[in-house]
Amino acid sequence: MTTQSNAVPQHPPDAQEIAPAAISPTRPLYWSVRRELWENRSIYIAPLAVAAVYMLGFLISLFWLPRSLRGLEALHDATPQPIALAMPYSHAAMLIMVVGFIVGIFYSLDALHSERRERSILFWKSLPVSDLTTVLAKASVPLLILPVVVFAITVTLQLTMLLVSAAVVLLTGASAATPWHPPLFEMELVLLYSLIVLALWHAPLYMWLLLVSGWPRRATFLWAVLPPMALAALEFIAFHTSYLGSLLQDRLYGFAAVAFDLKDKAGAFIDPHFIPLTQLAPGRFFSSPSLWIGLVVAAIFFYAAVRLRRYQGAL
Repeated sequence: MTTQSNAVPQHPPDAQEIAPAAISPTRPLYWSVRRELWENRSIYIAPLAVAAVYMLGFLISLFWLPRSLRGLEALHDATPQPIALAMPYSHAAMLIMVVGFIVGIFYSLDALHSERRERSILFWKSLPVSDLTTVLAKASVPLLILPVVVFAITVTLQLTMLLVSAAVVLLTGASAATPWHPPLFEMELVLLYSLIVLALWHAPLYMWLLLVSGWPRRATFLWAVLPPMALAALEFIAFHTSYLGSLLQDRLYGFAAVAFDLKDKAGAFIDPHFIPLTQLAPGRFFSSPSLWIGLVVAAIFFYAAVRLRRYQGAL
C-alpha cells in the first residue's frame, strides 16, 4: 500500500533575495582614495608639520609686533601697508604650497612603483577594482587632494595667526586707527585661484611622474629626470637651440605670466606678497593654448599609466 507524500516542494527563493547588492560606481574610487591617504600619511603630515613650525616662529615674532605697528603709523603713504601686513601670511601660504608641490612630486614618483617594490600588486589586482580606478585615485592625490589639504591648512594657519595678532594688539593697547591685519578674505580667494592654476598647469608633470613610477624596476627619479635632460642636451648640441629646455622651464613656473597680470595700470611690477583680485586673469589662463596642450599631454600620460599597470607584474 503506497502512501502519498505530503511533502510540499519548497518555493524557490526570489531572485531579488539572492541578487548581490548593487555597488555604486564611485564607491571603489572612494575607497581607493582613502587607501592612498592611509598608506601615504605624508600627504597631510608634511604640510601640518611645516605649518606648526611656521606658527611657532610667528609666535616668537609677535614680541616685535607693537614696534612694527608703530612703524606703520609713521608711514605717510598707505600704499605699502597692505603689502607689509600681508607678508607673514603670504610667506606661510607660499611655504605650504611649495611643500605640497614637493610632496606631490615624490608621491607621484612612488605611486605605482611602491606596489611592485612591496610585491603587493598581484593582491591589489585581484580585488574588484579596475586599473582605471586605481590609477585615477592615485592621480587625484596631486591634482585634487593635495590642493584641498594645502588650502585647508593654510586657511587654518592664517586665521590662527590673525586671532593671535588681534589678541596681542588688544593687550598692547595699539591705536584703533592703526592697520594690523591684511585683507585676508581677498588673499584666500587668490590662494584658491592659485592652487587651481598650479594643479592644472603641473598636471603633465604629475602624470609623467606617475607613468614613470610604474615603468622602471628601480631608480624612478633618474628615469624621470635623465631622459628629458638628455633630449634637451642633444637638441642644444645638434641644433644649437633650447626649445625643449624652455618648454620644461615654462611648465614649471610659466603659469605666473599667464594666470596673473604681473604689472599694474602704471606699468610697474606688482609685489607677489599681495596680489589684488584685479590682477587675476582667469579668462586668459583658461583660454591659453599652453594649458590645453598640457592637459592633452597629461591625458596621454594618464592613459599610458593605466595600460602599463594592466600588464605589469611584481618585481
